Amino acid sequence: MPAATPADVRAAVARRAPDPVYLLVGDDETETAALAAEISSLVEDEMRAFNLERLYAGDKGVTPASIAESARQFPMMSDRRVVVVLRGERLLKPKRRGRGGSDEEGEDDSTEPASELDALTEYILRPVPSTTLAIVATDVDKTRRIWKAALQKNATIVQCWGLKTAKDERVDLRQAARMAEQIVRQAVAQAGQQIEPAAVRLIAGRAGADIARLRGDLGRLLLYATGCSKITLADVQEVVSGETAQDDWAVTNAIQQRNAKEALRQLALSLDAGGVPYMILGQLAWFVRERLSGADPRRVPRAVEALFRTDQEMKSSGGDPRVLLERLVVELCG
Repeated sequence: MPAATPADVRAAVARRAPDPVYLLVGDDETETAALAAEISSLVEDEMRAFNLERLYAGDKGVTPASIAESARQFPMMSDRRVVVVLRGERLLKPKRRGRGGSDEEGEDDSTEPASELDALTEYILRPVPSTTLAIVATDVDKTRRIWKAALQKNATIVQCWGLKTAKDERVDLRQAARMAEQIVRQAVAQAGQQIEPAAVRLIAGRAGADIARLRGDLGRLLLYATGCSKITLADVQEVVSGETAQDDWAVTNAIQQRNAKEALRQLALSLDAGGVPYMILGQLAWFVRERLSGADPRRVPRAVEALFRTDQEMKSSGGDPRVLLERLVVELCG
């Protein structure tokens, strides 16, 4: 089937005329997650318990056969069933055991077990018309039979490679900057805000060709500027500063002072410098337990609740760890 753009998918969802199988592939996880959510919206809210299933490839009990079985079920009291498979690269591009026991990517599909992916391959070749199956993956091994025989022929493939149009495309920095600026303007407009042109150029220029950095900076900026009608250059300089010096306790110090702006800025510096999200979460838990309980005990119950929720969401892949930490920092400051 021909490739589709994210706009094509959204238009099909709006018409309630989706294709039977989608492969959402690329490193722009924000875009693939948004598209998966829009495809999920084909199922009415009150019927989601019956007709919407989200599966994580590689989890216990989630196999190619179980995915195909779920997709073959008919919708209950509705015209549409949706099955979303997340972390699809675990099925479509797993690491293979090479010589000497090391993990490596295979050069062909000759060592692929004959039955491992056959059930899902056969489903993609003959999908159920009342089901929409969406597989979200960061990449695909194009030597595998499931790609050669099924996906590239029967699935609608949506490339989501951030600031380039294809995985192996050579990055044109000027084109990437234009795409980044467009993403910034669209996100700000969707938030009901305006942004100064110089602010757009700064946040786009800082990202270069790195879509993850752009998405992170943009999310942090919008969180910081909540309630502001217009985002200024000064706002961007505050939130996505290029500084690299980092005080290990700057985040907790800012939280103790209820300074959300500074806490978010310091969190960004820590993560950009290679800080590990789980270690930062542990530091925040220590801060609540050892310092906040003595300095302002009234804030502790809500802080503990926020910490617990964030810990559970990070462990269950309930969101981007960076976004979850940013939300936690804002809650702790409040």
